[in-house]
Amino acid sequence: MTFTGVIGAACMFPLRVIIGACVALRIHPNVLTLVGVIINFAAAWQFAQGDFLAAGFIMTGGNIFDFIDGKVAEATDTKSEFGGFWDSVMDRFSDLSLFVGVIYLYSELDSTFYVMVAALALIFSVMTSYARARAESIIERCKVGFMERPERIVLVMIGAFTNRMAGILWVILVLSVVTVLDRIYFTWRALKSQEASPAWLGKSLFTLPLRAIWHALYWTFDRATWQYDLMVIAILSFVWLTPPALIGDPTATGPGLIGIVLEQIR
Repeated sequence: MTFTGVIGAACMFPLRVIIGACVALRIHPNVLTLVGVIINFAAAWQFAQGDFLAAGFIMTGGNIFDFIDGKVAEATDTKSEFGGFWDSVMDRFSDLSLFVGVIYLYSELDSTFYVMVAALALIFSVMTSYARARAESIIERCKVGFMERPERIVLVMIGAFTNRMAGILWVILVLSVVTVLDRIYFTWRALKSQEASPAWLGKSLFTLPLRAIWHALYWTFDRATWQYDLMVIAILSFVWLTPPALIGDPTATGPGLIGIVLEQIR
């Protein structure tokens, strides 16, 4: 089992208790979805105020509801087409509100550059979901690209807890752009009934570096695989090792939660 798989399995223990409680209380999953959105609105407000730690903790609570709604629907046999539609729409509201909160903060700090970075990250985050939805209206499946919604949400929480939001925004922006391009390319190739991997990659050792770059950019791997672990390690290394001053982070005024914990340990 990969380390991301271990983390996911560990998180499921408390979530099963919450899911069981919601099932016992017969809380409708659509209500859970709505509660999650409202909590994320509160997290967005904390981002706008520059209180990243509070935003991170509130986001954690909000996204518990966002995660368990589908599980509760399965357990209570209340899954429906409208429920899936409701969940997707509410997810967009949650995502957009968090980015708007960060954009507001940067505007208050007179950081026009990072207002644009956050705005572009918002645009391409929405386009990531739209590209898949539109593609799957004409082909069977379009699940390529690394930067999907769970990755975005976890990264934003990491940015809040580590006080590395600028680095996180760059990761989300760049990988969201790549993911949108992946889905455009995949759909184009699927409609032409061709394989997505180009023939020039080959299988020889001489093309190994090219193949590694290709597969990193054109992402087709599942979560909880060693390839996924490597990508996560690369992202976290960039975020944590890149000095905030180097990328002009206007919000890096404190150590963040992890920094505080490390200081206490020392």
